[in-house]
Order: sequence, then C-alpha cells, then structure tokens
Amino acid sequence: MNSMTIFGLVRLVIGRDVKLAMRRRADVLTILIFFVMIVSLFPLAVGSEVDLLRKMAPGVVWVAALLSSMLSLGRMFSADYLDGTLEQMLLVPQSFSMLVLSKIAAHWLMSGVPLVLIAPILGLQFDMPVESLLVLVVALLLGTPVLSMIGAVGAALTLGLRGGGVLVSLLVLPLCIPVLIFGTSAVSAITEGTNPLPNLALLGAILLGSVVFSPWVAAQALKISME
Repeated sequence: MNSMTIFGLVRLVIGRDVKLAMRRRADVLTILIFFVMIVSLFPLAVGSEVDLLRKMAPGVVWVAALLSSMLSLGRMFSADYLDGTLEQMLLVPQSFSMLVLSKIAAHWLMSGVPLVLIAPILGLQFDMPVESLLVLVVALLLGTPVLSMIGAVGAALTLGLRGGGVLVSLLVLPLCIPVLIFGTSAVSAITEGTNPLPNLALLGAILLGSVVFSPWVAAQALKISME
C-alpha cells in the first residue's frame, strides 16, 4: 500500500471519530464545562488580589486542563472495543500504530482544542497580560496533545477492565507531571520576567517523543488487551 492510501485511511478514522463525537455533544460539553468551572471558581475563592491571581493562574489553568482531559480517556477505545471495530482495524494491512495515532488525534481535536480556544478568555479572570495569554495558548497547543497520547496508553492498558476509568487516572496522572511543570513554568516565566522559550522547547521535545513512542506503545497494549 502506498503512503497516500495510509494517509487516506488516517483521515477516514479521524473523520469517523469526530462525527461520532459530535453525535455525543454532551460528552464534549461536559469536558468544557468542567474546565470552565474549575478555572472560574478559583478567583471567587481567593479574592480579587491581582498579584495573587496572576501568580496562580498558570497552575490553575493547567491543572484544570489535566483533570478535564481525564474525563474522556476511558471512552477513547471502549466503544470500538465493544462493537468489534478494533478487531477489524487489526486486520487492516496498514500500520495499526497509525490507526491508533488517528484515534488519538481525533480525541485531541474534540477534547484538547476546545480547552485551548477557551483558555485565553478564562485567563482574563486572573488579569493575565496579553504576553502571558499568548504563551499559555502555545503551551497548551504543545502540551494537550501529549496528555491525549499518554492517556491513550493508559486507556489501552485498562481496556475491558472493571473500574478502568479510575485505573487510567492512576496510571496517567504521574506521567503527566512533567507536562504540567513545564507548561506552568512557561507561562509563569512571563510574570517573573524570564524567557519562556526553554520550557516551551522542552514541551515540544516531549511532544515529539510522544508522537514517536505513544502510538506504538498504545497499539501493543491494545493487542494484549484484545487477546
């Protein structure tokens, strides 16, 4: 099979998963509403002191993004596992890892991208300057795909297990700590007057490593789970 056929299949899988997600708009809205609620409650709880809000804003937004991304991980492969679609994907002559990467991309489009788009608006509640908001968007664009890819590995390892949603969180959260640290540090660097590029570069390196290894690891875990 040529590369065009492979990329055509990738587009097909992404399009299919996005259409299915749009039919379950409640799931997408749940993630978004959860994110908005977490970020919005903190200014109400700690008061209106500008310096305090600016210092805590990066951590609040990133923790909210991490917790919100956990909500949909359990459903990344479960529906396809139950209806036999995953078994059919294993029979396709193209790389199974590429198909898994397609499903991860679809998951990020429906769970990560909405968070990236609404984060700058929520950041205004913390009186974040424009420079911090721009760095926040870039950091989330680099970090949220990593959350989906790491989450895919956890979802694949716990596929078909009772209480898999809780196990996914236990597996994924410790692995996401570097993304949380570098993403928060990149935004905080603007407030502290330092350069955010080193932290953004580290996020980019983690993203590249995740693209290379996570789909393959998730694919092997799915094969084991389906045996």
